[in-house]
Amino acid sequence: MDPVSTATSVVESSSLLLAVIIPLFGSLLVMTLKNNPNIREFVSFCSAVLLFCVVLTFIPTIQAGQTLEHTLFNLLPGLSVTLRADGFSMIFAMVASSLWIIAVFYSMGYMRGLEEHAQTRFNACFALAIFGAIGVALSDNLFTLYLFYEIVSVCTYPLVAHHQDEEGYEGGKKYIVYLTTTAKLFLLPAMILIYALTGTLDFPHNIFSGIVSADGSSLVAATDGRNWIVVMLYIFCLFGFAKNGVMPFHHWLPGAMVAPTPVSALLHAVAVVKVGVFCTTRVMLYGFGVDTMSMLNLGIPTAYFVGFTILMASVIAMTKDNLKARLAYSTVSQLSYIILGVALLTPHAIDGGIIHIVNHAFSKITLFFCAGAIYVAAHKKNISEMSGLGKTMPFTFGAFAVASLSMIGAPPVAGFVSKWYLLVGSMEANQVGILLVLIASTVLNVCYFAPVTYKAFFGKRPEGAAVGIKEAPLSMLIPILIAATISVIIGIYPNFMMQFVQAVTG
Repeated sequence: MDPVSTATSVVESSSLLLAVIIPLFGSLLVMTLKNNPNIREFVSFCSAVLLFCVVLTFIPTIQAGQTLEHTLFNLLPGLSVTLRADGFSMIFAMVASSLWIIAVFYSMGYMRGLEEHAQTRFNACFALAIFGAIGVALSDNLFTLYLFYEIVSVCTYPLVAHHQDEEGYEGGKKYIVYLTTTAKLFLLPAMILIYALTGTLDFPHNIFSGIVSADGSSLVAATDGRNWIVVMLYIFCLFGFAKNGVMPFHHWLPGAMVAPTPVSALLHAVAVVKVGVFCTTRVMLYGFGVDTMSMLNLGIPTAYFVGFTILMASVIAMTKDNLKARLAYSTVSQLSYIILGVALLTPHAIDGGIIHIVNHAFSKITLFFCAGAIYVAAHKKNISEMSGLGKTMPFTFGAFAVASLSMIGAPPVAGFVSKWYLLVGSMEANQVGILLVLIASTVLNVCYFAPVTYKAFFGKRPEGAAVGIKEAPLSMLIPILIAATISVIIGIYPNFMMQFVQAVTG
């Protein structure tokens, strides 16, 4: 039986609409405050805190085994713009809303420290990206999900092309072309065909449960088709959500590293790539369902397919001297852990994949925050230039070391929880090959993360090279330390987030 098929009572709640409106309204208000930077940042902060508080109000209902729902309008029978909060929604919504609070402070220190231009546009587009991300998290059906997915793509383009130079425009062009083309080439036709076959795009009903026959051999006669249609639609959905960074549709992600570091953090930890893997796993679990994927043997091939991305991206990361580029390929690799866990279709593996949405978010934003702090304080981008910097920036590189351990999967940091569940899940699925992929990827993680910390603390600094270098401003350092600390806390005490994960798997 599908882990998401357990019936739950539905509670009507307009608070879902409020959660979506807050970042949108905050963005509009920020645009009017161009000449008042302090008030502008204060509005961003207040919007982030208010959104987080609203999301927290959903927790008692979800813990009681109920779901929240609010329909904005109906287009056709079975086709509506509807918001829904369940256990899976809460995972992404809490991550996005909480990290927005931290990112506001960090961005203020970074953007002002480098005297970046267009800071009002930056803050407004950042809020719009959160608006899209929260909309994705709270989407009740594939149509609503698609609308907010596209909003995230469009609203983050100005952030990627922020510097407005040749490199920025080229990175922005690659970003928007990849994401919008794949969405329209794969997702849009898939949605149309799914609606034609099933008459609905609603997730909670496992939209394909009425299409595949009990033995998985053919479609129900009324559909006048065959199972290859479902397989094709599954492939379309996997590649259509190109924000998930699965090879070969990953090139936009390293190209987007031309953006300012707070944008990179947004792309990799808060909104964009998390939107991609959330959408992919949402459709896998709530659209196709574990039963359908098992009957059609879609899970294990997917796991091996993304396993290639895990290993290849890690190998490429080892070759990158630019710190942000190395972190970018690390993200490509780490995102596929999430898809791999769900694709194994065992309870522990699904738990490991879903919880990695949270664990990766806090650890990866720490790493990118550290990269930005290093650039602001020392104007260094390449790892080869960071020898001895750990002695003058101990808090920054200490936080980097902690977050690196999480990415590697070492206890007691958050990533260990993800790796543990994934390893157990691969054994449950009797997939020795996947087990070896996870072990090999862990070794590769060590190979491309450990040298950064080692060089910083034990590398020999050229005489006089570190003169005048000190920690980044407190407005940047404090968010770094908060994010790193949370990575440790959720590694030691994972039960709070795991309750929402296990609400998905039952």
